[in-house]
Amino acid sequence: MPEADDPSVVGPPPLRIHQRGALAALETAYAAGRTRAWIALPPGGGKTRVGLETAARHLADGTVTRAVVLSPNTAIQGQWVDAATALGLTASDDRSLDAQLVSLTYQAVAVFDADDEVADDPDGAGTTQLARLHPNGRALVERLRATPGLLLVLDECHHLLEVWGELLAEVLAELSGSRVLGLTATPPATLDADQAALVDDLFGGIVFQAGVPALVREGDLAPYLELAHLVTPTAHEEEWLAAEATRFAELTTRLTDPAFGSLPFLQWLDDRFVTATPRGPATPEQLDAALRLHFVDLLDLPPGALVSERHRRPPSPADWVALLDDWLLRCVTDSDDARDHEVLAVVRRALPAVGYVWTRRGVRPGRSIVDRVLARSLAKTTAAVGLVAGEWDALGEHARVLVLCDHERATAIVPRELDGVIDEQEGSARSVIAALAADPATAGLDPLLVTGSTVAAGEGTLRALVEDVRRTDPRLADALVVEPGDGSVARLTGPWTSRRWVPLVTRFFESGGSRVLVGTRGLLGEGWDARRISTLIDLTTATTSTAVVQTRGRALRVDPTWPDKVALTWSVVCLTEAHPRGGQDWDRLVRKHVGFQGVDAEGDVVDGVGHLDASFSPYAPPAAADLDRLNDRMRQRAADRHAVRAWWRIGEPYADQVRPTLRVRGRLAPVVGPDQRPVPPTVVVGAEGVLLRGADDGPRTLGVGDLSTAGLAAAGVVSVAVQPLVALGLGVATVGAGLATVRHRRDELRVWSAGLLARVLAGPTLEQLACAVADALTGAGLAAPGADAVVVEPHPSGEYRCRLEGADEPSAWLFTEALEQLLAPLAAPRYVVARYVLAPADVPVPGVWAGLRGAAAVRAALGRAHPSGEAWHAVPTVLGVNATRAGAFATAWERWVGPTELLYTGSPRGAGVIAAQQGSDPFAAATVIRRTWS
Repeated sequence: MPEADDPSVVGPPPLRIHQRGALAALETAYAAGRTRAWIALPPGGGKTRVGLETAARHLADGTVTRAVVLSPNTAIQGQWVDAATALGLTASDDRSLDAQLVSLTYQAVAVFDADDEVADDPDGAGTTQLARLHPNGRALVERLRATPGLLLVLDECHHLLEVWGELLAEVLAELSGSRVLGLTATPPATLDADQAALVDDLFGGIVFQAGVPALVREGDLAPYLELAHLVTPTAHEEEWLAAEATRFAELTTRLTDPAFGSLPFLQWLDDRFVTATPRGPATPEQLDAALRLHFVDLLDLPPGALVSERHRRPPSPADWVALLDDWLLRCVTDSDDARDHEVLAVVRRALPAVGYVWTRRGVRPGRSIVDRVLARSLAKTTAAVGLVAGEWDALGEHARVLVLCDHERATAIVPRELDGVIDEQEGSARSVIAALAADPATAGLDPLLVTGSTVAAGEGTLRALVEDVRRTDPRLADALVVEPGDGSVARLTGPWTSRRWVPLVTRFFESGGSRVLVGTRGLLGEGWDARRISTLIDLTTATTSTAVVQTRGRALRVDPTWPDKVALTWSVVCLTEAHPRGGQDWDRLVRKHVGFQGVDAEGDVVDGVGHLDASFSPYAPPAAADLDRLNDRMRQRAADRHAVRAWWRIGEPYADQVRPTLRVRGRLAPVVGPDQRPVPPTVVVGAEGVLLRGADDGPRTLGVGDLSTAGLAAAGVVSVAVQPLVALGLGVATVGAGLATVRHRRDELRVWSAGLLARVLAGPTLEQLACAVADALTGAGLAAPGADAVVVEPHPSGEYRCRLEGADEPSAWLFTEALEQLLAPLAAPRYVVARYVLAPADVPVPGVWAGLRGAAAVRAALGRAHPSGEAWHAVPTVLGVNATRAGAFATAWERWVGPTELLYTGSPRGAGVIAAQQGSDPFAAATVIRRTWS
């Protein structure tokens, strides 16, 4: 079967599997009586074809008399007209609705009358969005309402959710008899609660969805690799940032001073979060901030708090501000004490250094000048030039690089504080094209700037573009003028608009006339198709899921001229340790990758910054000293496109689902082999010693009959830790023929007893703990399946990855979060369970005749063993809600780990255990949760 993007195919290309699935789902929905539906397919997934096929089929059978498509910009508007014409439909972009399919922009409807922008009523009561429309918009809505058999297609309908949700609801109410089809690339899982509620109200439940990884696995999108290039500000920028940081550093120093304020800050926090009974209401941000202060030993652990990965880092300025605001409003502002007046004065001076201001209502975000320096640092432009040059060196003729910026030129005035620090145009598309045109390594690649208002490049490049235009439009080519500009960048002007020049520039770019296209997110970041893009360099600051999916989608089209295409997306990030908010650009990178899946270096498809590099944390940027090493690692991965393609396993089966996986590093006992399923342990430690469990799972004392061939075969390697058991009795000498027998028995017992004790001395394996959690959740009626679904995989990096195979998403999350809590240091849970700990010295040495008495001697020694300690572990929160659930956990623990005692920490003895062992970390495990696609 020919490829869907194969230009040699005559007529419409074959429908892809996801397009067929979407159309079938739509037919099912219509047959069930639905008139509204929405579909989510990623950029390049064929949403336009789905909409056109729907329109064509229903125009043919008479259920629809006219299809009207609304889209966000003129480029997409024109694509609908062209595609509809190619499919054999009459198509138009005229508001008179004079064709089978009419393609318009949202602005054709949603242009508001300037006189009605502000209602007479301050609250806008009684004013509908329809009433505020410009007369042309109201006239179009009336024509739509009067059209019988209307199919309204809302392309990239996420725009409506973000901007015109209320208007859309009113418009659709006017079109109650029409069919409405919403098309979007925004994954439903990334919608916030308000957006999800609006979608459900407007369209009903989603009819069909598929994610980017699924289309890559099918071969309908190109495999891709997400990368980050990390830079530090220029020396001049860094110097300014360091000076700005001084004021905030002085503030945090004062906040830890017990003489600062009538009620010192740290004492207030202790009263507020640690000793208060009951604790007053606090926001999640304040609680997280308190735990980060605990991490740096400035605050005791608040009762009931659970410390997770996100808390194991020093507090950020946002953390300090969240707690500072609470202290000021509750304790300082209404005070008449002169010390508190001084506090307010110090705070007022210091906060602007980190982008906040003090107001009468508390601390509020202010102008973030630091973020402006980081987002628009000259170092990022310089890095982009280097990345472009590197792609040309790596790919040669295949190189087609798209550099996306937020804007063509900076329009905001540079704050007075930044005079001489950054250029006013730094970070703009104009500054990037100028840098590319001026650098000898990239000037020869004919870099070209295209925005909604400008086409610019070197004069030679623009003259070549004019000649390319002449091939199909000589009259336009004759009217175009190359106007010299500043430096080496000229402009191409003439009687054309972006709707006309975008396809011409795209053709020029794809044919190799230019190897580097610089554009803005508003024009090229959505709906623009260029199949030959090999590399995207992202210099934008937008972090919404819509913006991220759309920008990355630019590079994912399959290139029919390069079957082995692998697309790279570079995010350029500026970090500094010279300022406490020097991680703002990193935070932006983190937000971009929330919910966006990419392949990591081990072939797992996960979301979050972890797929960029396994060492990356969403909670803190890497150290400046590590940046060169990390960038080298990124370049090495980028150079091996064949490996990236193999990681994606194109053509292999998939479930197209996302589930959490717990990644664990620590000193846990080794896991079972990859082909073995975990089973409950046969040797456990109880309060009275070592127990061997029989087939009926009931504990029984070890006996002679347990010296079976199977038991011997299961014995491990002799450990120094168990030598006290065999050193004396198992070394007794005999004479004559009996000597060989004793030696043989001695050797058998040594191996057997060593393996026996090695298992209990090592402690529980990760599988045992995971199985206990899974069975407990099942036993409590909270989740399914149980322990049979637990999978723990060792990875070459030294970590283990644990998941609940085949579970639905809620069950998988319950399991993952509960296991993470179990492995964490002991905090302040409602219930704890005991694990009895046996040390080598706890096992008495057998008597001198043990070699002759055999297993009986070993049994006697074990019977006299008494564990020297007990470790206490938290019952995970969801299982510690009440005694019944906690009992289910204790039962599962008995089965998978060993005899235990369940203890309520609100009891006197339980409180004593927490006081003695709080903060203990018996597993010393570092954990992180990743969302994994499969």
